[in-house]
Amino acid sequence: MTAFPAAQPLPAPTFRRYRDGDDAHRPWQEEIFQAGWSHKCPTYVHKTSPCQAACPSGHDIRGWLAMVRGRDVARDGTGWQEAAFRRMVEANPFPAVMGRVCPAPCEDGCNRNEVEDAVGINAVEHFIGDWALAQGLAFDPPPADSGKRVVVVGGGPAGLAASYHLRRRGHCVTILESQQALGGMMRFGIPGYRTPRPVLDGEIDRILALGIEVRLGVRVGRDVALADLEREFDAIFWAIGTHSGRGLPVPGADAPNCISGIAFLRAYNQGRLQTVTGRVVVIGGGDTSIDVASVARRLGHVSHLADKDRPETVVLGQTAHDVAASALRQGAHVVLTSLFPVEKMMAAEREIVDATREGVEIIGGVMPLEVLTDGDGRARAIRLCRCEMEGTAPRPLVGTEFEIECDLVVAAIGQKGDLADLPELDSGTGFIAADRSLAVPGRRGHFVGGDIVRPHLLTSAIGHGRLAADSIDRFLSGEEARLRRPKVEGVLFDLPARLAQDGLASADGAIHNYEDRAPHEVIPHEDLFLAHFAPVARHARPHVEIEAGAVLGNFDERLGGLSEAEAIDEAKRCIGCGLCLECDNCLIYCPQHAVERLPKAERAPGRYVRTDYSRCIGCHICHDVCPSGYIQMGLGE
Repeated sequence: MTAFPAAQPLPAPTFRRYRDGDDAHRPWQEEIFQAGWSHKCPTYVHKTSPCQAACPSGHDIRGWLAMVRGRDVARDGTGWQEAAFRRMVEANPFPAVMGRVCPAPCEDGCNRNEVEDAVGINAVEHFIGDWALAQGLAFDPPPADSGKRVVVVGGGPAGLAASYHLRRRGHCVTILESQQALGGMMRFGIPGYRTPRPVLDGEIDRILALGIEVRLGVRVGRDVALADLEREFDAIFWAIGTHSGRGLPVPGADAPNCISGIAFLRAYNQGRLQTVTGRVVVIGGGDTSIDVASVARRLGHVSHLADKDRPETVVLGQTAHDVAASALRQGAHVVLTSLFPVEKMMAAEREIVDATREGVEIIGGVMPLEVLTDGDGRARAIRLCRCEMEGTAPRPLVGTEFEIECDLVVAAIGQKGDLADLPELDSGTGFIAADRSLAVPGRRGHFVGGDIVRPHLLTSAIGHGRLAADSIDRFLSGEEARLRRPKVEGVLFDLPARLAQDGLASADGAIHNYEDRAPHEVIPHEDLFLAHFAPVARHARPHVEIEAGAVLGNFDERLGGLSEAEAIDEAKRCIGCGLCLECDNCLIYCPQHAVERLPKAERAPGRYVRTDYSRCIGCHICHDVCPSGYIQMGLGE
């Protein structure tokens, strides 16, 4: 089993904001005291929570967790599950898929990590996504057609997300997809035991039900001319992904049995690749390489294969494998190598541990030097050496060379776009250039997003789809592009809009002692009163652990979901960073009784209490005991 360094225990929080010896004053502009009072009184400052700031799709995570925990209740009687789903899909129309496969950068940023462990954001999203599918929830109908037509080239996560957001703005959308099914990397790059196909299909069908036209098996530049698209549509969104893998940059890598990880997974997910050879070496270190190695272990190998049935021949699409032969398959010996040490590999730790348990041998801190071939020009072994990383560049350690025998080499070291039919869009690097509004420079009406701009996470591609839809909408409306974007992108909580929605907006639109800094500021844990939160164990999702001897032919989903009660309890661990948590601390500890609750009929998220400035002496106590950092001190009387 691969070992990772154990997490160091955090010091237990105390109910003291200040410790012995903390006698240095803060900057004078923050503390203006005379005896026990000051001219600074509480003001309610909304900032973005770090989970949302870390989410490339722009989820209002704090908002839908508040709905799950019952802190934010819909006034129209909508149940919390549906209310949370509606809030989720303001940013991301794939909660059931992303709740399973997103590596959760939101959890890395979660301030709850300073108490004991991050909130299980992915797990709650997974629960809500599955609940919505089980209930058959549909999206709200789109508004009246705008009369504008947009073609989306590519039906992967970026293209589908953009199509969804464009339809919600009333634009007519046509998707052109070169494959015979939609989904892109969600379908052809990730194994079905990680993204179950009924789940993926359900979320795609819900998007298409908005009234989106789809043309499958159409490749722009081959089946339809770019000039024809420019004449037929008002805007074009390029979301063609990166479906060409990078070859190994070493001698001998042009051997026929050296293939890319992208091609390997595509052939498997299309149902063509059903077995591998006996000894497989995967070069990589990221999630794609783990998927390749894990799939190879599940497929196993057949001892005697005809040339036409070799994996590389199947991957190249020249034949479909003989299914009957797979009955004779045995476990394949799979080795995965990485430039980085195992504990620093780019792949998710859980995936590394699972692959190791399932029988994949992982060797970290090595670099390939040469593919050794036999008399037929086929790879028979790969020569490697130990290395040390200097940034992202490996430095070989002389005298550490060794060989690994192999029948198949799979390179999962990166990918690029396939722009052979669209050379006019190639920036010279196999990608399409984009400005800050995701417009293609020098090509009016052309926009681009997803991996073809910069390979990253699925959730990043989904975020690109939303941002591009906004830019396209502005373009179609004749507005200027937003080249100066806010520091924090995403679907941000809007208190004035929420008050108006609930019929609570004041006549003049003013909101008592409130300031919105969410587009520009993320609240750090230093601004929170973490001692308010007792350590509570995280609810982990059930995870099927498959041993090496049982992995062959096992394509069942490994990740289970939380129960309803567990999802609620997990949401209750949320700190609510940057917005009122309704904890009553400011009411309890105010020595002047200057803070009072609003009447229940007037409350909304962020408007739970108000301050009577005629009583407030600016003692800062409410600020010091505010768990979520919502109360800051501003000038006043």
